[in-house]
Amino acid sequence: MTRNFIKLAGASLIALVGSAHISMAATTVTFWHSFNPEKPNGQALEKIIDNFEAANPGVEIKPEFIGNYNDIVAKLQAAIPAHREPDAVIMEVTRYGLFADRGVLTDLTDYVNNDPLKEDLFGFAREVGVFEGKNYIVPFNSSTPVLYYNKGIFERAGFTEEPALKTYDDLLKVSKQITEKLGDDGITGIVAPGQFARWGLVMDNDSDLIDSKTGEILLDSDNTIEAYQWMASLVHEHHVASPDGVTDEKKGGRDAFLSGKVGIMMNSTGNYVRSKKALGDDLGVLPMPCNKVCSVPIGGAGIGILSTAEQDVKDAAYKFISFAASAESNAIWFSGTGYMPINKHTAEQDLAKDALAGKPGIDVAINQLDFARGRPRPPVVTWMRASEYGLWEAMALGQRDVKDVLSEFATKTREEAARLAK
Repeated sequence: MTRNFIKLAGASLIALVGSAHISMAATTVTFWHSFNPEKPNGQALEKIIDNFEAANPGVEIKPEFIGNYNDIVAKLQAAIPAHREPDAVIMEVTRYGLFADRGVLTDLTDYVNNDPLKEDLFGFAREVGVFEGKNYIVPFNSSTPVLYYNKGIFERAGFTEEPALKTYDDLLKVSKQITEKLGDDGITGIVAPGQFARWGLVMDNDSDLIDSKTGEILLDSDNTIEAYQWMASLVHEHHVASPDGVTDEKKGGRDAFLSGKVGIMMNSTGNYVRSKKALGDDLGVLPMPCNKVCSVPIGGAGIGILSTAEQDVKDAAYKFISFAASAESNAIWFSGTGYMPINKHTAEQDLAKDALAGKPGIDVAINQLDFARGRPRPPVVTWMRASEYGLWEAMALGQRDVKDVLSEFATKTREEAARLAK
């Protein structure tokens, strides 16, 4: 049954009953997202939705947890030709360009320009939503990678004070000591870097995967190759990172750190609350290393509206997007998850003040903003990121030479970029 048919049926019913009081259904916005309702992120989102619906009784937000960012991309690509797409969707900040380029996402430029919220957003938050001069998403959860460490493991490994963790050499030295001292207890030094951390480690080695300004493919540049060689060596050469973190970044990587089996993890600031809950006072948080330069990627996602949504639904969806980015909502999100504030007035809210005062390390990502920058978002990035996982596995497990893999990958990425541009 189509949405238009439902509206016509409702109108006919009102005409039939005359003066009888009929409660018409609210405008419903189907919203796909990536936050598990059983986790702190999902619970914070639920609170924001509840607050919005209480303030806007004519709008119902119908949230659907789809999975991670990769799952959303895959399901959206399958749903569009079947005409089963949602009205609004969380889109990771490097991957929405493909959908914007194909006309899948609504151009939100007029909405944003006419919204007083525009002046309240930090510059980085505004920038991540712009593709080829137009606004396609409004940020919701913004992050940078940070360095988490387990103070208890460090102490057991013989560190009497916080060691320097500013370069590749620092990280390797500390990871070796942890593994040597505690390896018999099943504890390793460092989590094999996940994709977000890998991107950050490439950037702090003074390179990138794709230049965010020119679009030049940098996968085969010397500094990118050097960064991947070092990351892969943690697993197959130095054995300070478990292969399990390569084949399963969540269970073998993040979850191993949360269960007290790994000393160091580089991951999104969005993992702060979960990490704090797992490790308590043993959790330490530091900036990402500055190997050759200090540079970190801005990650996270924003909310976009599907171009197929009806106009009244688009209007309702944008009202929710704006509400979710308000200082009050953003304070709920920041304090409940650890994701960075996107609103200039978030820190003025009591919830945010309490978080900054009582949750040591939650401000590390904010303090990195001076050297944080957005990443490229042309259509080819979605393909590149999906392809990188398997290639990283081959490099990290020592199955293929890093330079050969990245040279080949760069060539294929340039070919794919050219194909998508046609």
